[in-house]
Amino acid sequence: MMDLISPTYIINEKIARNNIRRMAAKAAENQALFRPHFKTHQSRLIGRWFKEEGVTAITVSSLSMADYFASDGWNDITVAFPVNLHEINLINRLSGCIRLGLTIEDLNTVKQLDQLLTSRVDLYIKIDSGYHRTGLEPADRDEIVAIVVAARGSRNLNFKGLIAHSGHTYQARTIGEVYTIAALSLECMKMIKSWIPDSDRCLISIGDTPSCSLLDDFGGVDEIRPGNFVFYDLMQMQIGSCQFEQVAGVVACPVVAVHSHRNQAVIFGGAVHLSKDRLEVAGQTVFGQLVEWTGLGWGKPIPESYLVSLSQEHGILEAPSAVIRKLIPGSWIGILPVHSCLTANLLRGYRTLDGVDLDHLSGF
Repeated sequence: MMDLISPTYIINEKIARNNIRRMAAKAAENQALFRPHFKTHQSRLIGRWFKEEGVTAITVSSLSMADYFASDGWNDITVAFPVNLHEINLINRLSGCIRLGLTIEDLNTVKQLDQLLTSRVDLYIKIDSGYHRTGLEPADRDEIVAIVVAARGSRNLNFKGLIAHSGHTYQARTIGEVYTIAALSLECMKMIKSWIPDSDRCLISIGDTPSCSLLDDFGGVDEIRPGNFVFYDLMQMQIGSCQFEQVAGVVACPVVAVHSHRNQAVIFGGAVHLSKDRLEVAGQTVFGQLVEWTGLGWGKPIPESYLVSLSQEHGILEAPSAVIRKLIPGSWIGILPVHSCLTANLLRGYRTLDGVDLDHLSGF
């Protein structure tokens, strides 16, 4: 079984590359810069698949991630996470050798950066377009304009534009809901842009996978930053962002016990491997879905076969008796994860169907 001994994220390289190619083409059709978010895969080798599709600018979620990808030749990197001023030394080191973009949401941080920076950086204002995680809202008009004025008057700050992540599309369960959220978010961004002096010098950057996957027209958007789309997952399938054939990764897990009398099996694959992200399917909470497993790859999802419970290392698979009867301790199964980003981060590496091991930031 590919010499595996523990839960492993298996990647179909062909599908992942097709996902990259498709999103790059969509950005080009809309004349938008494709700045994919690399927080999903966090792999220099997978990053090179993007380079082969002409990608030259990327997004990351931390300065350590920016450092990791800068070491592999990426020199236009935006950190889509509010600035932590305690990391100013790393900010200054990176901005001295690459084009670094920073994200802020308050005037005080702009003033402090102006004093502390030793090289020029691009600056984005984080906008809360409805997700309510972080960012300035339309009610903060005066603060937004003041930040732009201060940045444009700074020696080392280059104001680039407005950046938003409509993460509430992940709570959508229909394509129509995604369209509605995307339209309201873009309307919010366009309104805020209209307040900014010389607004033609202010770009709009959006980044959620559901919107970027489903919309054909990005009218008014200058840059897209999706990340999850490279692998997709069970959640994206439920939303309607992708078809099963576009899912590029499945977690291979060994069976360690079988309890046929209750139609359950225990796998080596728990919260430390798959996370505790969950979905509601037919009124039941699930943490992943069983797929057909051949040892050389995977087939279709198996109906009514889900991970129904996770503890630290254990996963409880519940499935029809005909499915459970085929399993014995030592069998390998494939689990379609709920959320590929967290699963990838926890498993810290990949194996392709060809048996090639792919790196991950955690081993850097």
